[in-house]
Amino acid sequence: MPLFWRIFLLNAVVLIVATALLLGPVTVSTPVLLTEAAVLTVGLAAMLVANALLLRVGLAPLQRLTRAMNTTDLLRPGHRTAVGGRGEIAELITTYNTMLDRLEDERATSSARALSAQEAERRRIARELHDEVGQSLTAVLLQLKRAADHAPAELGEELRQVQETTRASLEEIRRIARRLRPGVLDELGLASALKALAAEFGGPGLAVRHCLDPDLPALDRESELVLYRVAQEGLTNVARHAEARHAELALRRTPGGVELRVRDDGRGTGGADEGAGIRGMRERALLVGAELTVEPRPGGGTELRLAVPVPARFPAHVLVPVRPVREHVPSTTPAAVRRSAPAHAPPP
Repeated sequence: MPLFWRIFLLNAVVLIVATALLLGPVTVSTPVLLTEAAVLTVGLAAMLVANALLLRVGLAPLQRLTRAMNTTDLLRPGHRTAVGGRGEIAELITTYNTMLDRLEDERATSSARALSAQEAERRRIARELHDEVGQSLTAVLLQLKRAADHAPAELGEELRQVQETTRASLEEIRRIARRLRPGVLDELGLASALKALAAEFGGPGLAVRHCLDPDLPALDRESELVLYRVAQEGLTNVARHAEARHAELALRRTPGGVELRVRDDGRGTGGADEGAGIRGMRERALLVGAELTVEPRPGGGTELRLAVPVPARFPAHVLVPVRPVREHVPSTTPAAVRRSAPAHAPPP
């Protein structure tokens, strides 16, 4: 029965009962006696309570739907409202759940396209840093070495200091290029890439320990890339914000796939809202149907867990794959290097 008619009939029943009481043998004196006023008050209260209870039962599914609308987060998919009630209410809840399915699917598709474009842009920038800027600085290093070898002692020392500064800049550019494009992931696999990541973030103020299962299941390239990027972002948050002294990067096999864990002994999140970094990790997790959890540890610090199913569950109908960009390897040495390099110059 439609909602309109149910509410109409509920109120009609109450009005009919009130009319029946008015037409009955009960009379009201003028002025109203205390007992008559008490009977009228009790009857009115009973009708109001009955009407409220009936409406509460009939509209309870709408209240559940309202709570679900206020708490729905597309970055945490899968939660649906139980279909209850009848008529328009059940149809409304079913339509809302269908809308969530469509929105989650569209968001996953658009996120896949955006992240695919982002990875391609990272590879392009890394390639230009390596091929253009890196080779230009290499040429500058060779020219500085040649100038320092033929300069007076005092000027040669200054040129060698400039050479060391240039060499440090070249190493920094190479480090940035490696972070933009995880070449070790393509060449040596996920386990080696995670070990290199732990070594990169480890230092005097932060000790990073890695623990990787040797019998990991076969993963597709998208899943490996998601695992690597989430581990990278998790360790970046530990190094920048956690004020931790120890961290652990673990990847283990589970009955349904693999689980990545990043733990630290820092100051924790402090109940703060999720920032752009965690939301970005959730976006990546959606691409392979993974589940991301970030919560405080009992002894202090934070634990990040990413459970990736095998095979990956792609929520979108059409997932845009992240295709590797073909690297451009120059066939000849740049002209600037050929002009400045001696016949058998060692690499800088």
